[in-house]
Amino acid sequence: MADDRRETVIERAEAVMMPTYAPLDILPVKAEGSWITDDAGRRYLDFGSGIAVSALGHGHPAVLDALRRQSELIWHLSNVFTNEPALSLARRLTELTFADRVFFANSGAEANEAALKLARRHAHDRHGPDKHKIVALNEAFHGRTLFTVSVGGKPSYSAGFGPAIEGITHVEREDIEELRSEMDASVCAVILEPVMGEGGVRALSREYLQAARDLCDEADALLIFDEVQIGVGRSGTLFAYEQYEVVPDILTSAKGLGGGFPIGAMLATEEVARSLALGTHGTTYGGNPLACAVAGAVLDEVSRPQLLANVRARSEQLFAGLHEIAPPGMFADVRGLGLLIGLELSGAFAGRAKELQIAALGQGLIVLVAGTDVLRIAPPLNLSAADADAGLSKMAWVCADVVDREGHPC
Repeated sequence: MADDRRETVIERAEAVMMPTYAPLDILPVKAEGSWITDDAGRRYLDFGSGIAVSALGHGHPAVLDALRRQSELIWHLSNVFTNEPALSLARRLTELTFADRVFFANSGAEANEAALKLARRHAHDRHGPDKHKIVALNEAFHGRTLFTVSVGGKPSYSAGFGPAIEGITHVEREDIEELRSEMDASVCAVILEPVMGEGGVRALSREYLQAARDLCDEADALLIFDEVQIGVGRSGTLFAYEQYEVVPDILTSAKGLGGGFPIGAMLATEEVARSLALGTHGTTYGGNPLACAVAGAVLDEVSRPQLLANVRARSEQLFAGLHEIAPPGMFADVRGLGLLIGLELSGAFAGRAKELQIAALGQGLIVLVAGTDVLRIAPPLNLSAADADAGLSKMAWVCADVVDREGHPC
């Protein structure tokens, strides 16, 4: 008898894909606004935004228009030429930030790789090869290249790939004295995520970031802010450093910058940027006209005061709603900044973030995880109040159902 059982998405992936991911068992085929539709016609409210990438949701008219117009002109040129979309985007980024110069890449990892190379080269130019130490945080995440996983503070991501890159030190977040103890003459840079994404959605304090700024100034080291996840409006300002009122020397951006089209950017001051002289770094696809045209449209939309006001309003709505729906004993903390929110599970629910993610999917709600103990919420920045309420209702049902099934009091 023929086997009529439908092959699952997971089985299809396992047959042909390298096993680096564990995809959820749905197959999205269409998306619009804050909603995704799978191959069975079922709709899901997207509170993940492709891991904080789809800043304006799916199929935003301005972004689609920019892509269509540029696709009829030039797709790719390489770094043999520059192009108008790249020049326009770089100009806009420098107008809107502290930075004077921009380097375009294809992802957050590449932007961070460029930032770390720039920091070491800058120190080498000023002080020689001995000033090369990089200080980062435990549990930080800066990408998946060999350099960035070494700088990231997650040993599980760097183990098994041969000798570690030398000259990297990790310290505990918020421990100013430990940071101070590492700031010797060999330090070329401190790299921090103002809001640690993979590290549990933890917003660092202004006191800590200011201390890092001061210590870098004393040590003639550079301060790098990795805003790959929290940047481009997700914090409620264009970049999070604006809220902290602490200005870095280098800032990295990606994810939301392209609204779903791959792009990364490293921003730096004039004095620092000079160290990446002709031939010291490069990329084939970075500054691609298609990517820059799309990112330009995203940046125009995200930088509008009305859009940033919506981020702050929806953030208040979701934080208030999540506190209200949380069953006693389920969440140890509801934290984050803007529309990057972490729900830390506690007690009997600790370690079960993936289970709750799958339960939410069953109710038509897409959420993320940040480790085993934290559910991560990162909806589109143009999320409507009605869709925010819909997401809260779905999450309330999931939480109550999990509690009821286990016989815990609600």
